Amino acid sequence: MNVSKNCNGITRRNCLQLGLGAMTGLGLTDLLRLQAQAKGTDAPQRKATAKSVILIWMDGGPSHYETFDPKPEAPVEIRGEFNPIPTKVPGVQFSQHMKRLASIFDKCSVIRSIRHNQGNHGAGNHYMMTGAPPRIPVGCGAFVSFHPSMGSVVAHEKPTTNNLPAYFTMPSMSRSGGPNFLGAKYAPFVMSDNPNSSNFRVRDLALPSGLTDARYKTRRDLREQVDQLKRIRDEVAGDPVLNLDEYYEQGYNLVASTEAQTAFEIDREPAELRDKYGRTSFGQRALLARRLTEAGVPFITLYEGGWDNHGSLFKTFNGRMPSFENTIATLIEDLDERGLLDTTMVLALGEFGRTPKINPGAGRDHWSNAMSVLMAGGGTPGGLALGATDKAGYSAVERVLSPENFVSTVYTKMGIDPDKVLYTPEGRPSHLVSDPTPIPELFA
Repeated sequence: MNVSKNCNGITRRNCLQLGLGAMTGLGLTDLLRLQAQAKGTDAPQRKATAKSVILIWMDGGPSHYETFDPKPEAPVEIRGEFNPIPTKVPGVQFSQHMKRLASIFDKCSVIRSIRHNQGNHGAGNHYMMTGAPPRIPVGCGAFVSFHPSMGSVVAHEKPTTNNLPAYFTMPSMSRSGGPNFLGAKYAPFVMSDNPNSSNFRVRDLALPSGLTDARYKTRRDLREQVDQLKRIRDEVAGDPVLNLDEYYEQGYNLVASTEAQTAFEIDREPAELRDKYGRTSFGQRALLARRLTEAGVPFITLYEGGWDNHGSLFKTFNGRMPSFENTIATLIEDLDERGLLDTTMVLALGEFGRTPKINPGAGRDHWSNAMSVLMAGGGTPGGLALGATDKAGYSAVERVLSPENFVSTVYTKMGIDPDKVLYTPEGRPSHLVSDPTPIPELFA
């Protein structure tokens, strides 16, 4: 039956349901909750296969041509300077700097067919980080937060039990990596310290010099007494001091956590393994991310900027990519050797791909019609190149997928229902993902 919708997507059936709700005493929020529950019963139930996510966020938008989707048959102004190389899977090629990842392609998969319509950094970042398109147009430099990020949702749904934060980001937070209405408790713990430095020390994991344990406990006890005082709070806006309380509590838990102390002792790792990861800030953060998954942290973001290559793309890739992709391959192999890859997802992506035609500055510009995403672990089949762009890489044309499909896949693998409805402090319902359809090919 063809059901007519108006421009807001409201059907006649929805209106009748709302009218019925008014007669039976149910409000819009109640009806939406019942609808979500009914819809969930029809969805195929997939077993959770992952306990942790390591998201390598390549901020700026890495080129799909120079990574996982080369186009050797395209004209030179499109295919660029690099040559394709074979992977471990016959018939699948990567660009020439993806040597290590090509050699272990049987342990990971590549999605080549995600596309969307948000071609600037702020909006594209938000879409891929949350699975929700921005509600209003935003500029490239905007820090956008209309919806909780994947990391914050995982922290909300999969809290840790050992005083460690459930969501880490290193060395900084992505512009859309925050908790939105979930609140400060589910914001990431930002670790900006460089683990590649000889005097590496996470500032929040030790008491300040001159502050003894006894004195620190006295200060904490005094604060707890003050917190017992009745507060006058706006029930709609909430008490802004609570956000500070949550930060203080998180800080105290870190200082008191032996698990946290141990997880960051990177010097316990063999020198040979540290060398293999790469003696760079990114290499050592990736090693720390592996240690955090072992400690039970469910979501870690490795934020790596510098992929907005409007100019000098090939020169930049020649200098940066060999070390960078070696670190990712080492991380995947290390997790696999330790028996952790089955329960740890490794994701590498940015907000979009790059334009087909190389510009006069020897770079590529923003392009959201095509992008590539690397995915490994957490029950992801190996050796799969999912979807395809056209012969020149202009657009995803085969097995076209959306950011919603991608984020729904991550949630499903983590045992989180992507169709779950959360509620803002004002009581407004919000689906985790508007289209909660995961990508079935990515479940082994």
